[in-house]
Amino acid sequence: MDRRRVCVLMVLWVMAHLSSPGHGLRALRRTTGGHKGAAGLTGQDANGVPLRRSKRGWMWNQFFLLEEYTGSDMQYVGKLHSDSDRGDGNTRYVLTGEGAGSLFRIDEKSGDIHATKRLDREEKAYYILRAKAVNRFTNEALEGESEFIIKIHDINDNEPRFTKDPYTARVPEMSDIGTSVIQVTAADADDATYGNSARVVYSILEGQPYFSVDPETGLIKTALPGMDREVKENYQVVIQAKDMAGQMGGLSGTTTVSITLADVNDNPPRFAKTVYEFRVPESSDIGSAVGVIRAMDNDIGENAEMEYRIIGSDGPGMFDVTTNRSTQEGVILLRKPLDFERKRQYSLRIQVENSHLNPRFFSVGPFRDEATIKIVVEDVDEPPMFERASYVMEVKEDMARNTTIGSVSASDPDDKNSLVRYSIDRRTDMDRMFNVHAGNGSVFILRELDREENAWHNISVIATEFNNPRQISRVPVYIRVLDVNDNAPTFATIYETFVCENAKANQRIQTVSATDPDDPLGGHRFFFSLAQEAAGKANFSVRDNKDNTAWILTRRNSYNSLQMSIYHVPVVISDGVFPMQSSTNTLTVRVCSCDREGNMKLCNAEALTARAGLSTGALVAILLCVIILLMIVVLFAALRRQRKKEPLIISKEDVRDNVVSYNDEGGGEEDTQAFDIGTLRNPEAIEETKQRRDIVPETFFPPVRRPVLPPIRDHNGDVRDFINQRLQDNDSDPTAPPYDSLATYAYEGTGSVAESLSSLESVTTDGDQDYNYLSEWGPRFKKLADMYGGDDSDRDS
Repeated sequence: MDRRRVCVLMVLWVMAHLSSPGHGLRALRRTTGGHKGAAGLTGQDANGVPLRRSKRGWMWNQFFLLEEYTGSDMQYVGKLHSDSDRGDGNTRYVLTGEGAGSLFRIDEKSGDIHATKRLDREEKAYYILRAKAVNRFTNEALEGESEFIIKIHDINDNEPRFTKDPYTARVPEMSDIGTSVIQVTAADADDATYGNSARVVYSILEGQPYFSVDPETGLIKTALPGMDREVKENYQVVIQAKDMAGQMGGLSGTTTVSITLADVNDNPPRFAKTVYEFRVPESSDIGSAVGVIRAMDNDIGENAEMEYRIIGSDGPGMFDVTTNRSTQEGVILLRKPLDFERKRQYSLRIQVENSHLNPRFFSVGPFRDEATIKIVVEDVDEPPMFERASYVMEVKEDMARNTTIGSVSASDPDDKNSLVRYSIDRRTDMDRMFNVHAGNGSVFILRELDREENAWHNISVIATEFNNPRQISRVPVYIRVLDVNDNAPTFATIYETFVCENAKANQRIQTVSATDPDDPLGGHRFFFSLAQEAAGKANFSVRDNKDNTAWILTRRNSYNSLQMSIYHVPVVISDGVFPMQSSTNTLTVRVCSCDREGNMKLCNAEALTARAGLSTGALVAILLCVIILLMIVVLFAALRRQRKKEPLIISKEDVRDNVVSYNDEGGGEEDTQAFDIGTLRNPEAIEETKQRRDIVPETFFPPVRRPVLPPIRDHNGDVRDFINQRLQDNDSDPTAPPYDSLATYAYEGTGSVAESLSSLESVTTDGDQDYNYLSEWGPRFKKLADMYGGDDSDRDS
């Protein structure tokens, strides 16, 4: 083999120093062999088979690097070398991949790889990098790119950590030894596949001898029997987890487990005393609490719930006991009224028992207890007591005054047996129909009774102790008024009966019935007949139907309305009860003309009015309404006619000449729409055909031409002459309205106390006037305030 043609492709140098144990040495090798032939270098294997040299390649294994390096120099990883590198500096080594250039750095010339930072396996366990050799000058690849791994070697630098801190757990009290409580878990971030760095062992530091922990699983168990919650309820257990299988030098972590003993029903209820005594007044209401008892139970929650019941009593049904669920107390209740004079003391036997029993602790003993309850009844000054809860009395309605109808009786239930005085509560007898004897309780009548007016009377009788008037009681007394036949029957209604002029004899014209306010026991039975005084000359007859009705029949063939238009038939009605009562009722029969079928055609005016249902008063009322309606129509027409002549000026304050009020305010002296002041200055400027604006224009006569006055000078005398001339013209004008029209210009007249109020005269006044008050009158007078309310200097300017 030609030694010059055969060379090693790569040598990987990994320096393993004694001071830095753990560095791995990995070799990069290239296979060569054979002799050079026509196709290149060849060789033979052991069997003599020719071999051809393949292309140069890299063969890698893993590099190992120790984590958490603490040296001052960069940590050496390994060395790359290619057989193309002849040591002349033309070869450059390139490193790429994870951490290349930042975590790992390679010497381009020598191929030495160093780690620039401390590495933590728990952050990243390995790095994948790629290496190649290139020509430094041409940058051509001398060797193909190959991939290798740098694996971080783990050291024990993480202590075990528990998943929780603290833990909480509950275990029933009185549990047996070995009862599981809770399992704790600790995790170690070190490599579990390398050494014992992540192998954790559990031990208990605090909590013995009550609990123990399994060193492999971390399961906490009870280690002491009979742990009683009532003695100690809470326990703090400290558990340690240590790596390196618990050996010396291993790292450890701890956690706290708070263990609470859960309650079980292992304690029976117990009364604090064997005998309880309560005192209760005899006036206590039914359902009220007589006393409260409570048994003590060291358990809690539902294990302390209990039930109370009476197992013996010398007053059956007098008392009851219930359980207050919120306080677990037994409340003794009164079920029947107490009476000190009858029984002054009661004795009860009450038992208490747990509601939820645990069969495991039956051997402890019965979970119940008993106590004796003594109840002493205290005497109370009680009001009088009536013998009955209510009284019912009956009296006939015809009984005379002061007749006794019954009696009530009450007595003092106390030992002193005080006298009782009776009276009637007048709020229940406002008409003072009854009274009661104050001494013996006899009830008697004060006024006459009428069953038809009031069949029942409900009154209250008061019984008052003579020695203590504050002690009173009441009893209702129901008085029934019995019926007496004291009312005569009458017609059941008002009948409007007519008979046809062509009626036949024995023809029925009316069926009548009767009513009676009395209420006989066997019901009503009425008898009808014609009055004796009318029997001889009767035009009609009465037939009793024996069913409380009767027919009115004619006794002749025809009637004449001209001879007799109305007949009055007296009918006697009597009842069949003793004493018999009867009355005579008059039936009015009117004679009318009828057709052949008996239908009424015409009756007299009075009969027709009655048939129509309109009385004379109703007709008068209708007539008055019609008259009033006509008067309203006439008045309304007159008002509309008068309203056409009304002037446009309707306010006394707006009767200025040539001014029509439109319910708005003027603009002061600048407003020239309502009145032209130039008219006063030059009367010749007045238009002859100018119409008045204070009334609706109606021209019946031609306009009168007035003489032209000379121009008015600015003094009051000329204005006075002008006004007098205008007044004279208006008085003689036939077209002027029939009312005076007041026109105010600038003259107030002589002798006025207020002097002139006109703004026209104020123009000629030499004295200064203050108009500042106009600014205080609001926004409507702002224009006047701006005109007159400024300073003198402003106006002068």
